[in-house]
Amino acid sequence: MLFLDRNDFVSQYEYRQKLSQIRKDQDYYKEEIIKVKKDVKELSTDPAQLEKFAREKYLMKRDGEDIFIIVPEDEEKKDK
Repeated sequence: MLFLDRNDFVSQYEYRQKLSQIRKDQDYYKEEIIKVKKDVKELSTDPAQLEKFAREKYLMKRDGEDIFIIVPEDEEKKDK
């Protein structure tokens, strides 16, 4: 029963490790949900924040504006 059963010590240890990792993931995702809800609230209530978000994330621009994207050399080398 110690080594031949499906509930042996090795399996129990692996299950506990897996459970521990799942709990860590759960905490991480709970924190991320809180951050996203805060961002959604800010974006839905503040037009200036919405414009800032659109400009930064989606590179949107106003009429007559030009956007220049500066990429550091380190990132260029990683892409190639």
